[in-house]
This record gives sequence, structure tokens and C-alpha cells, in this order.
Amino acid sequence: MTTTLKEADLAGPGIGSYEEIEKILPRDYTPLLGPRETQEAVFECKRYIADHLCKALNLIMVEAPLIVDKASGVNDYLDRDGSRTPIDFHISNDYDKHPIDAQVVQAATKWKRVALRQFGMKPGEGLCTDMRAVRKDYFLDHDHSAYVDQWDWELAIREKDRNLKFLTDVVRSIWKVIRGAERHLLRKFPRLQTDKYPELPNELTFIHAEDLLDRFPDKPRKQRETAILQDHPAVFIYGIGWTLKDGYPHEMRAADYDDWVTETTSTDGRPMHGLNGDILVWNPVTHRRHELSSMGIRVTKDTLRMQLKMTGQEAFLSLPYHRMILNDEIPLSIGGGIGQSRTVMYLLRKAHLGEVSVTVWPQVLKEMCAKRNIRVLD
Repeated sequence: MTTTLKEADLAGPGIGSYEEIEKILPRDYTPLLGPRETQEAVFECKRYIADHLCKALNLIMVEAPLIVDKASGVNDYLDRDGSRTPIDFHISNDYDKHPIDAQVVQAATKWKRVALRQFGMKPGEGLCTDMRAVRKDYFLDHDHSAYVDQWDWELAIREKDRNLKFLTDVVRSIWKVIRGAERHLLRKFPRLQTDKYPELPNELTFIHAEDLLDRFPDKPRKQRETAILQDHPAVFIYGIGWTLKDGYPHEMRAADYDDWVTETTSTDGRPMHGLNGDILVWNPVTHRRHELSSMGIRVTKDTLRMQLKMTGQEAFLSLPYHRMILNDEIPLSIGGGIGQSRTVMYLLRKAHLGEVSVTVWPQVLKEMCAKRNIRVLD
């Protein structure tokens, strides 16, 4: 295994070529629900998860922006290498006397933390959004789309909550909601019940990115995730962003929202790093790893400085959002995003994101899918 493969695996979404996609699309696929019933199930699922997520974490639903001021610094850059940039556009407004340079959001990750102050959230209170975004630099495959919808949530916390146990408890609460949604859908739509596709396990397996590398030292990130999911079909990987023993982070997580630098201790007493992570499951329809959610305890002013220094992005410290953190003007928090179409695709046993989400797909992919009995929505 060369380091080149590991480096190439750090950020880029999707598989990378339609020749590869053609190899992995299922050849024996039959959708369990027709187009109309699928739509009924999509909204049944979305209502269940939004309602139960709010109850589980003490959140309220709030509106989220589709566009933000470019100068605010609240847009999500998704990683740290600049490979996925937002859509910029100019609002001339009043014959350019009072213009705004705006961006389409890539996620509401940073905006939510500011919104906690706007809505007066105290520790233990939070918000959830029906977030819509555009990620123009995604490679469009079976589970990556330029159009992104998420339950983006954020919860105000106390300083003493900034630990691995608190993160783990929140993750377990979210998993209970996802698992409950699956059971609810199986009751409402009996045709989803089939021996071909097993149900989600009741409990997640938790593992540190550092332990995952120790277990599969020669594999790049996605192959490590695939390997662990063969033994444990639902996992939460801690510590995504910290540089591991092989010289690479598990993934190129951005430096200005999740805290991936804080030292922690594993359950058996070993030093680890990071207060964030991802939920991944094994998808029995696509026979591939399937990410459902990314989340983390957010940076403090000290860890923000550390992470931006490590990534060479200290210039961000002059932006309004980052200054609010440095000046203790916004709450400490934990937050994350649960992919709506990603989760619905999985729970409805679909082979392609386009079966539950309306967006744009290249003709080559639509034709490829049609040959495999996969009908993407237009």
C-alpha cells in the first residue's frame, strides 16, 4: 500500500469514475416500494426522525439559511484542503450602493452555533433545522448528490460536558431515534420486511480512528471503514481529523467547528484524541459502507486556535464567526448533521439516492441505473 492511495482517500466524496460505479451498482435489484408509496414512506420517515430527535435531545425546529453573507465566515468548507468550495454570487442591491457578496450554504454547521445565542438557548437546550444545501464539487454517484438535505442540529452544553462520555451518550440517543424510525417504517410499510435485508443492530459499536488504523494499518480510510463494518454493521468512529500514526488524519475534517485535537482517554485508559465522529452502517443493498451522520463537540477558543494553526488557516481568526468564539460570545455546544436522503435511502432499502431525492444527475448515470432497474427521480 502506497501513501498516495491513503492521501487520495482523505477528502474526495464518492467513487471517482462511472466505470467504477457500474461495477458496484447491484445487478439483482428490485425496489420494495413503488414510486408513490416511496414518497409516502419518505415523509413518514422524515416526520418521525424530526419529531423524535427533538424529543431525545431537547431541541426545537428552527429555520435555517440557504444563503449567507460571504464575509461572515459561517459557511461550511467541509474539509481543510480547499477542494470543495461554495457557490458565490453577487447581489447588486440598490444599483450596487448596498451590495452583498453571498454564498449558498454547504451546511449549517457553524451558523447553528451562532443561532443558539440568537434563540436564547441555555445549556441542555438546542435547535434542529431542515437544512438544504448545494455542494457543487461532489462527484455524483449512488449516494452523493450536489443537493444535500440534513437534520442539522445543535445543543448548548456546559464546560463539564466536553468529554467523550457526553458525546457517546448523545450518539446513543441519536442511534435510538434512527433505529426507532426503522421499526416504525417496517410497521407502516410491511413490504420493507424481508430476510434479504437485515435490520439495524440495537447498539452501535464505538471505535477510535486510532484503534481502527492499528487494526488495519495498510488500508486507506474508506477500506478501513469497509473492513470494520464486516464485523460490526453499525459503528461510530471517534476522533476524525487528528493526524494518526501513518501521518494522515482519518479524514480531512474542517478545523473550525468539530474539536478533533482535545486529548481523551479510551475506556481501557489509553490516550486518544478528538471529541467528534461519524456514524456508518453497512448497506446490504449496495454492499458498501454508508455514512448516516457526522457530529462533534465544538471547538473552544483555545482548540480553535490550535486546529487553525495545525491546518495553516489562522487567517480565519479575523472572520466574524471565529471572533465570536474567541470572545466567548456564543455558547459551547455539540452538534451534527444527519443526512435525510442518505438515511431514508437506507431505511427504504433503496439502491440510489435519486430514488428518494429530486436533483440533477448526469445522463450517463441515469442510463446506467435504468439498466439495473433503478429509477432516479427527475
